[in-house]
Formats: sequence, structure tokens, C-alpha cells
Amino acid sequence: MTDAQSDPQPLGPADYSRTPRFAGPPTFGLLPRLDEVRAARPGVEPDVRIVGVPFDAGVSYRPGARFGPDHIRASSKLLRPFNQATGVSPFAVQQIADCGNLGVNPFDIEAAIIAVEENADAMRAHDARLLTLGGDHTLALPNLRSVHRTHGRVAVLHFDAHLDTWDTYMGAPYTHGTPFRRASEEGLLDPKHCLHVGIRGPLYGPEDLEDDGVLGFQIIRADDFEEQPLPAIVDRIRARLGDAPVYLSIDIDVLDPAAAPGTGTPEAGGLTSRELLGAVRGLAGLDVVGAEIVEVAPAYDHAEITGLAAAALGYEVLSLWGAAAADGRTAAQDGRTAVQEGRA
Repeated sequence: MTDAQSDPQPLGPADYSRTPRFAGPPTFGLLPRLDEVRAARPGVEPDVRIVGVPFDAGVSYRPGARFGPDHIRASSKLLRPFNQATGVSPFAVQQIADCGNLGVNPFDIEAAIIAVEENADAMRAHDARLLTLGGDHTLALPNLRSVHRTHGRVAVLHFDAHLDTWDTYMGAPYTHGTPFRRASEEGLLDPKHCLHVGIRGPLYGPEDLEDDGVLGFQIIRADDFEEQPLPAIVDRIRARLGDAPVYLSIDIDVLDPAAAPGTGTPEAGGLTSRELLGAVRGLAGLDVVGAEIVEVAPAYDHAEITGLAAAALGYEVLSLWGAAAADGRTAAQDGRTAVQEGRA
């Protein structure tokens, strides 16, 4: 066993006392790169990998989400090691590595989907969890294909203004508005546990909702957040997800344009950042097997409003996984103690 393997302390972010945040590395939360982790801790693979996919060839309105991953990273420099809302230190209890951006074909959507799927398989090796920074929502399909290979049918918790279960756009089956229909058709989803949250805005017709229900989704609308307190919303989310493994898909346009103007298809009347962060925190204890944050388009952002929201969401996802890692360590320590006491 190497020193790195026997030392449980992960390699964390850059030392803020020695490196000003604005001069730190261009990684998410100033976290180490994958090669830095492997150099510092030989034989140790990350518990969590973060990868950017700068792809937006599947958008139907405003382009620009291809620049989202680096914008989210640039907006994440103020993240700090201790999450006071949840009592978790996500960087201290799990090894996280920023794996950079995946270059995919911007002219061939189907080729890009295959590349994202193959990369997700590689990133999730050694039981690592994967946080994907998009990019547009087309990325959900290849990510779900990869997760399905190891977890079977999963519950999708989808935060979005839009259903993304349409059939085609101008005859194209693979776009940012169709990933969950394709995923349902491919048998990747658990139809008893999938849920949209934050849906609002006009539709093409009532059949959009009818088709969505047939595919296995229930809906919590943005308006429901006015009529019910957040704890009640969280209870509804948890009741729908049950004990199923959960894939968390967050389209930043679930937020009101006042909280996230930098996106391609903004819809008035969305969630506040406080509501969305609270809903994500409410997933504590559930088996969240993967996550993505998509549709950040910095050309329409100002004052990093959208980037800051996306970075905060990424931090909450890492905190969910950090809490699970801390619980696992405690259980393992309790087990070792019990064995030692039995031997004594």
C-alpha cells in the first residue's frame, strides 16, 4: 500500500491563503485536475469526476451553451470548503477531480452522442460518480445510457422549464428537447419514479402533457412553489423517487430569467435560486448516481448571475455525494471498531 492509499485525506482545492481565488487554477472550485490527483496519490482514483461537454448543436433557439462549462468553472472560484447549509465538507471526505472538457463533433449530433456516452463510461470507472457540465440538454441521453449500464432503469429527477419529451424538431430525433422521450423509448427510465420539477410556459397542445404522462413522468409545476412551502415540495419529490437510483438533470432555465438570464430558452415565472438549492439539498440520503447541469449560455449572462447559480448547484451536488461518503466512512469505522472489540 502506498502512502497515498493509506492516507485518506483527499487532494483538495488550491490553498486560498497562498493563491488568490481570481488567480487560481481554471478548474471547478479550484479543485485539482485528474492528472494532479494521480500524481499526488498514486493508485488512488477519484470518487467524483467533473467533466465539461462544450456542445450545443442540439439547441432549438439561442445557441451558446458550448461555452457553458468554462463559464461555470470561472463562476465557481468563490466556493469554499464547508457547506454551512448542510454541515458537509465535500472536498475533505471524497476525492474530486476536474477532468477538463470533452471535445465532441459540433456538426454531427449522433456522433457527439456516441462520444459523450463512451466518455461517460470511462469517467464512471472505479465506481466514480460523474458530474457533467453542459452544453445543451441533448447530453442527458448519452449520460443516461451510461448510467443504465451499471444501475439499470433509473428515476430521473428533471429540473427544467420544459418537458424535453417531444418527439422531433423538424424531423430530427436527437435535440435538447427530445432526450427523455428517447431515453424512455430505450427502456432507460423507471416509469414509476420519474419527475419533472419547475415546468411552465406555453406548450404546443394538451397532447404534450398526455404523451409525457405515458412516458412515465409526473410534474411539479413552477406555480406549485407559490402554493406549497418548500418542505412540502421536497416531500413530494422524495415520495415520487422512492428508493430508486436517481439521475439528477438540471437545466438552468428552471430558474426564473431574473436568476438565470444566461440560457438559450428562458421562460418567465421560474424558480428562485433559493428554492432550487433547497430542493437539491432535500435529496440528502437518496441514491443519486449521476448528475448534470446544462444550458448555461454565457453570451446572455451578465454579472455572472447564471454562472454563479450553476456553480452553487454543482457545489450542492458534490455536497450530497460528500454526505454519502462521510456516512460510508462512519459505517466502515464502526465496523472496524466492532471487529476490534470482538477480538479484544
